[in-house]
This record gives sequence, structure tokens and C-alpha cells, in this order.
Amino acid sequence: MKVTEQIKLPIYKEMELFEKKFSNSMSSKVALLNRITNFIVRRKGKQMRPMFVFLSAKLLSKENKVYERTYRGATVIELIHTATLVHDDIVDESNQRRGFFSINALWKNKIAVLVGDYLLSKGLLLSIENEDFDLLKIISVAVREMSQGELLQIEKSRKLDITEDVYFRIIKQKTASLLAACCAIGAKSVNNSEEKVFEFHKFGELIGIAFQIKDDLFDYGDARIGKPIGIDIKQKKITLPLIYAINTSTQKEKKWLINAVKNNNNDNETVRKVIEKVVNLGGVKYALNAMYLYKNKALDVLYNFPKNKYRDALELMVNYVVKRKA
Repeated sequence: MKVTEQIKLPIYKEMELFEKKFSNSMSSKVALLNRITNFIVRRKGKQMRPMFVFLSAKLLSKENKVYERTYRGATVIELIHTATLVHDDIVDESNQRRGFFSINALWKNKIAVLVGDYLLSKGLLLSIENEDFDLLKIISVAVREMSQGELLQIEKSRKLDITEDVYFRIIKQKTASLLAACCAIGAKSVNNSEEKVFEFHKFGELIGIAFQIKDDLFDYGDARIGKPIGIDIKQKKITLPLIYAINTSTQKEKKWLINAVKNNNNDNETVRKVIEKVVNLGGVKYALNAMYLYKNKALDVLYNFPKNKYRDALELMVNYVVKRKA
């Protein structure tokens, strides 16, 4: 059994019902739009985000129950997350997503932008129509943070002046904020305790940071993974392994690394040498240590809650995040 299937076992019924509700949430009277949203549903990914919502809710709620608010919270998260993926593919000019053609590759940019806008509006309306304003606030803050994080990364990739502090600020905003919102929404949907909701938000944020460091480490791997090796370097994204290498290298090595990323980032041989240099300078090892540090911090928060099958599933999820191959 796959790890993701093991994680899903305690919430199997909830995830089955969620998939129906999520599919229904995208329905419209426009045939073209329905064709596209059906395509989105059929190529669903691991569904980690709704799983975080349901497991957090189950762990915190009395008698481990979830409510309609929980389903709506998970649906809003997935609608808005899907909208951001559609828009990301347009920005990145990516023709593939999870091994399938992207929306923009099949239906072109104009339609893809409108589909992303439609999914975003459906998510907002689902919360407003059910007066889930507390849940809407959590996800709205996350969307704001994600946008700011992406823009900050673009700004810094142009200047190549990113520091370790700025790197962590970027990944906290662009990745960790959404996983934090998943866990906070799950908690908030079953419990009004601000203290408990904050704990789940912190848990999601910590594992979100570990998740992004793992993603960044794929750039320096040698196995078949979800993205091409060296793609971050080619896009001038300065991630933790490279930051460490630049900070600990000699003046000559530092000058070469910065010049290589800035001016020769499309040359495959140069990219290979950058990866080799970063590995030799200990950048990958340093990033791995940081990833495990945040993973352990997330587990420390999780262990504040009673041990049961939902906590066990979340612990399994945390370990999966840092061990995954894609």
C-alpha cells in the first residue's frame, strides 16, 4: 500500500464524499467550463491539502467528528489551490502538470486565466453564501501571503541578492502559508479555541517550510522526480543549498557561482557544474539538516495532541513530506 493511501485510511469516507462535493462545487451552465473542470477532477493529485484539513479536524473535534463546515473548508482550499496552479502554469509557461497537459497548453492562456478566476470566485462564494467568514479570513490571508511570496522571489531572482532570512520569508509565504491554512481551517471548522487553531496553523506552517526545502533539494538530485534537475538554477531561483554555498565559498568561487546563475543559467554544462559545486561546498547537506529541523519542530507541535489514528496519520504525512520522491 502506498504511503498516501495509508495516510488516507482514517478519513477514507470523508475523502470520498469530499471528492463528490468538490466536483459539484465547480459545476456551471457553460459547457466549455464543465469540460475543463471535469478534466481537472480526473487528473487530481495526491490531495494532500484536503487530507490535512480532515485529519486536523478529526484530531481536534469531540468524538472525532467532522461537519459540513469542514467539507466546505476543504473544498474552498482545493478550489483556491487549483486556481493558483492554473495561474502558475500560465506564468511559468508550463505545458505540463502532474504528467498531463496543463490547462493553458490545451485551451490557451486566455481561457486558462478565466478558468482560474472562476475557481477562485467559486471558492470565495462558497464561504460567503454559508457565512463561513472565519474560514474565509484564514484562506484569504494565505492567498495574500502566497502572492507576496511569489512576487518577492521574482524580485530577488532579478537582483540575485537573496539572503537566508529572505529565503525563509519567501517559502513561509508562498508555500507554508497554504498548508498552515489547511490545518487551521480543519481546526476552526470543529473548534473555536483560538489557541488550538493557532497550534494547528503553526504545525502546518512548519511542515510547509520542510515541504518547500524538499522541493528545492530536488533541483540537486539525480533521480527521476517531478521536475527537471537544475530548473531552479535556470530560472534564477536562489534556494537554500545555493545560498549556503555562496555564503561559505571563497571570493573566487562566489563570483563564479553568481556569474554562472546570472549569465550562463541556460547552459546545461554550466548548470551541471553549479550543482556539483553546491554539493561539494555542503549546500545540499545544510539544506537537508534544515529540512529535518523543521520536520521535527512540526512533530513537536503535533505531539501536544492525544495519540490516536488521526495523529498517527498526520505523523505519517510529516515523514512522507520529507521522504517523497516527487
